[in-house]
Amino acid sequence: MSMLHTINKSPFENSSVSSCLSMCAKDSSILFIEDAVISVMKSTKFTEMVENSLKDFRIYALKPDLEARGLSLNNVIEGVEIVGYDKFVDLTTEHDTVQSWL
Repeated sequence: MSMLHTINKSPFENSSVSSCLSMCAKDSSILFIEDAVISVMKSTKFTEMVENSLKDFRIYALKPDLEARGLSLNNVIEGVEIVGYDKFVDLTTEHDTVQSWL
């Protein structure tokens, strides 16, 4: 069963990012939205954790949320796929279950 995990809180705000990355089944997909998009930026204390997670998960970040926060698309960790709302919808229909981490 394939699962899409969505995370919307900044990793500086709560532990949902680290909890999700440590508890997800391998081959899950993870979509960072809203304030959680800061998690996929290079040069933060979360960079190494996300980079290591790319071995086990497909990781996405929502482009409009990156742009709304003034984050440079060029500073997104290599291997993280930047997606728009259309791909967000596709991801929800391609997976059997969607789990939101709050």
